[in-house]
Amino acid sequence: MVTRRSAVSGGESFFSPKGSRILADEYVRYLDQQNVQNSYDLLTDREEQLLLMLVEGRSSKDIATVLNLSPTTVVCHRQHIFQKLNFHSLADLTVYSIRKGAFSADRGMVAHGS
Repeated sequence: MVTRRSAVSGGESFFSPKGSRILADEYVRYLDQQNVQNSYDLLTDREEQLLLMLVEGRSSKDIATVLNLSPTTVVCHRQHIFQKLNFHSLADLTVYSIRKGAFSADRGMVAHGS
């Protein structure tokens, strides 16, 4: 689990569960207003797996170890995920995953391959 201190010291953002819910709600309203279509189906099974692990707060190195991949391969998959979903930050991916129902800000990963 990513802590506030480890996230901030690593140059990343940290949102409390309440802050994440507020951010997710606002972002969902924005996406609904923009009539954004779901591009989740563009992801491969491996990319879906990585997406959920990234949203859980796992590092690329940790993901590489768990999935028996090279860190370079994880970075490549991560870039593909960002490109396919047209996101530019992990916060965007997190909000998207909450919106998709694949991840809950309160409970972590709740579904795989949704």
